[in-house]
Amino acid sequence: MRQIRFPWGTALLAVILLAVPLSPGQDSTVEVYNLRHFTHPNFTRIVVDVGTLREYAPMESRDPGSIYVDIFQARLNPIVREEAIPSKCDYINLIRISQKSPGTVRVTADVDFSRIRRYQVYHVFDPFRIVIDIYPQEREAGPSLSPTAEKTPQPPQPAKSGYSMARQLGLGIKTVIIDPGHGGIDPGCLDPSGLKEKDLTLDISLRVKALLKANTKLDVILTRESDIFVPLENRTVVANQKKADLFVSIHVNAFPDKKRRGIESFYLNFSSDPNVNATAARENATTTKTIGQMDKIIRKIVQNSKIIESKELAEQIQLNLVKYLSRQYSDIKNLGTRGGPFWTLIGCEMPSILVEVSHISNAPEAQRLKTEGYRQQVARGIYEGILAYMQSLGKG
Repeated sequence: MRQIRFPWGTALLAVILLAVPLSPGQDSTVEVYNLRHFTHPNFTRIVVDVGTLREYAPMESRDPGSIYVDIFQARLNPIVREEAIPSKCDYINLIRISQKSPGTVRVTADVDFSRIRRYQVYHVFDPFRIVIDIYPQEREAGPSLSPTAEKTPQPPQPAKSGYSMARQLGLGIKTVIIDPGHGGIDPGCLDPSGLKEKDLTLDISLRVKALLKANTKLDVILTRESDIFVPLENRTVVANQKKADLFVSIHVNAFPDKKRRGIESFYLNFSSDPNVNATAARENATTTKTIGQMDKIIRKIVQNSKIIESKELAEQIQLNLVKYLSRQYSDIKNLGTRGGPFWTLIGCEMPSILVEVSHISNAPEAQRLKTEGYRQQVARGIYEGILAYMQSLGKG
């Protein structure tokens, strides 16, 4: 057996010192909020999302064969599954994560060392995450695959209303625009505690971007990355100029009825629902367009050729957002997917949707929105929805 080479030299135990000074009384633990892995042709990558600098110690055990990393001053987020995750390769049997002790989270990869050439453990910043790369032994070249053994491209699945032109042509996704609602002089919805929609939508959008950049090869562009005002009409212009394939606008809802709560997603269309029209009126409040331009605006809505794909995208994001949040919160209310006349969607030359992730006017939902954990789960649900939509195109 070849000797395993460690990136830190010959030591079998390396403690990476990345401690951060803590203020008096500050909680010393941070949440480990995600575990993911990817099996590539030449190696497998395991990524642990921590978000904040922490000490960690990579170790190994030959009997049984295991590579594991202890993360100190950490606690496992309740939404992260602790049970074993099967890998998709013959040199890793299982990948597990658990709370080893009150202040230590352990990630374990059960491996067959006879099939491994080397591995390395390292960290990446912004956000802080720990990475384990495992490289298998080089295999001898086998006989050429026959044509029947080659991998067949996954065909797209029909949307509920059939095969759209995008699905008939086998089109995929390369560039995604994430649109944080409001910004700058337009704070969006407010609550008495000072919570602002514009801050929440930017935070969630940045989290969605980070997830997409870390896990896909997509180009991800935000219509704003700081607290600036971007006119509603300019947001679709940005998307069209960048020749984007998807446009996802992220908002937080508010209603006079403080008991109203839940998540809902919209695509561009007309609506006779008073609640939808009330939401549209609020979201469209900053437009500079006049009544004299109404005829032109209506024609743009009528001529919306992406309605099938927009509806499918909205449904996938709505489904996954509700599904993901419901893992921890039993009272998540699914308000469904509907059409609505939203300015930020008018003129988009690609499938486009607007998602209202919660109600800032509802006290329990506003309290959740204040927490990073909830906003991260919202971002994760939107991210999962985008992936599900891509898979429905046969491109995921």
